[in-house]
Amino acid sequence: MIYQVFITPTVRETLKNITDRKTRESICAVIDGLNVDPEKQGKPLLGELRGYRSRRAAGQRYRVIYRVEGERVIVFVVAVGIRKEGDKKDIYSLARKLFRLRLLGA
Repeated sequence: MIYQVFITPTVRETLKNITDRKTRESICAVIDGLNVDPEKQGKPLLGELRGYRSRRAAGQRYRVIYRVEGERVIVFVVAVGIRKEGDKKDIYSLARKLFRLRLLGA
């Protein structure tokens, strides 16, 4: 089954700000690949981000956080960023903050 992939405005802006072309292309390739079996890719997230999945990208430094809506055959990419455990700029910290502010989603 082929899924339609939607990218939030926040992700579009993040991708635009990644100056390294190779990194940006690598992340975009991962996002494009989510149109086939996205529920089998990445790993399910827990806690506040339950219902979302995370997929590594760009040499495993970046994470693509997304949600699959099976009934509508849609994948929503909601966040992209670098994994920096313990840092307030960590993508999971940012995603949790967006979730609490009800800004995470499509």
